[in-house]
Amino acid sequence: MEKTIDNNDSQDIVVTPGQRLSKAVDYISLDGTYVHKGYIYSSVLGFQHIVKRNLQETKENKDENNNNNSSSEESNIKDERDFITVSKEKDPGVVPEIGSIVTVQVLRTNPRLASVAILCVGTKALKETFNGIIRIQDVRATEIDKVEIYKSFRPGDIVLAQIISLGDSRSYYLSTAKNELGVVFAQSVAGGTMIPISWNMMQCPITKTKEFRKVAKMDNSIETEQE
Repeated sequence: MEKTIDNNDSQDIVVTPGQRLSKAVDYISLDGTYVHKGYIYSSVLGFQHIVKRNLQETKENKDENNNNNSSSEESNIKDERDFITVSKEKDPGVVPEIGSIVTVQVLRTNPRLASVAILCVGTKALKETFNGIIRIQDVRATEIDKVEIYKSFRPGDIVLAQIISLGDSRSYYLSTAKNELGVVFAQSVAGGTMIPISWNMMQCPITKTKEFRKVAKMDNSIETEQE
C-alpha cells in the first residue's frame, strides 16, 4: 500500500536511489526522480520536496494558451498535479518557485520563445541548473503584439526574470515584463561587454554597434522608460 505524502513534512524526508516515492498519478516527476511502471522513484540520495503548481490562471492567459495550442512547448498543461523532486540540499529555497527572481542564461531562441538555463534563485547559485522558457507574450507588459524574440534576447545573454508558472515537467515559465527584469549582461561579436543605452537597446563599446535587447533597468543610467 502506497504511503500518502504529507506536504508539510516532505521537506525533511531523506530518500535513497531507487526508493519508491508515490504513484505517478499523484505527482509530476521532476529533477532527481523518474517514473517506472506507474510509480515515481528517487534517482539520487537527497531530500524529497513537493513543489506546488500555480493554479491561478487568468482568463486572459487561458485565451492566449488556446490561441497558441499549435505548439506543445508553449501551451500550459492543464494537469493540476503538484511536482515532486529530490534535491541534495535540505533547504527547499534552492528549488525555483513561483514568484522567485532568477538569473538565467539564454541557450537558444526561436520566433516564439527563448530557452534558458536557470543559474541562480535570488542571490543563491544552484548546483544544478533548471530549464526555463520565456514565451513571446511574457517578454514585456505592453505592445505584446510587437514583440520579437530576436530583438529581445540572444544566446549567451544573462537575464533577470521572474518565475510565473511551473509550466510542465520540462521547463519553468518565466517573465521579463517588469522594467527591472531583462538582459543584464550581453557580449558583442567583437568581444566587448554591451552597454545599455535605453530600455530596448545596447551598444558595443568597441565598434559602437547597437543591438536590440529587452534591457533590465538596473539604475538611473537608462533614462528612456518603456512606454
